[in-house]
Amino acid sequence: MSYPLDRIYQEVAYIAYHFHWSPEDVLTMEHRERQVWVKQISEINKEINKTRK
Repeated sequence: MSYPLDRIYQEVAYIAYHFHWSPEDVLTMEHRERQVWVKQISEINKEINKTRK
């Protein structure tokens, strides 16, 4: 089973944007590791948005 290419691009863009990591560095991560970072960034953003309200 392969992972959809568009989803990989979304993950890479999301992580690279928020952490200022190069897309190349993000692409070298295992899929599971990228998912962990995406989840962590999402949680950080939720917390930031809660405090801004």
